[in-house]
Amino acid sequence: MATRNPPPQDCESDDDSYEVLDLTEYARRHQWWNRVFGHSSGPMVEKYSVATQIVMGGVTGWCAGFLFQKVGKLAATAVGGGFLLLQIASHSGYVQIDWKRVEKDVNKAKRQIKKRANKAAPEINNLIEEATEFIKQNIVISSGFVGGFLLGLAS
Repeated sequence: MATRNPPPQDCESDDDSYEVLDLTEYARRHQWWNRVFGHSSGPMVEKYSVATQIVMGGVTGWCAGFLFQKVGKLAATAVGGGFLLLQIASHSGYVQIDWKRVEKDVNKAKRQIKKRANKAAPEINNLIEEATEFIKQNIVISSGFVGGFLLGLAS
């Protein structure tokens, strides 16, 4: 992280007033940094015991599942409430909806999404391959995460 030194009075550029932090030197001095983030860090299997991996995966999965549940309920309530208010306003005569135009716009949006989905397919396939490789290398923590996620959804 760069820290700002007080600017000298006769400084020609603002670049001279920043201190540069060399992360390679920091990693050499702090061995824990190199173990966690270094190139030779390897999969989780090599670092932690099976019980630790299951607990870490379970706890993070439960937190993710719990947040997913709460955010999902909030989003469903907001969308459903919006549709309900729109229908009440339409029924009361405050809003007139041109359903033919809505249908035309929805169909246009569907066509655009299909075009974009076909263009993004290689990127998505690459992401899926990377995720699959990560799960294969860290199967214990991944299974703990899935179990915790399902428990978080249920709580």
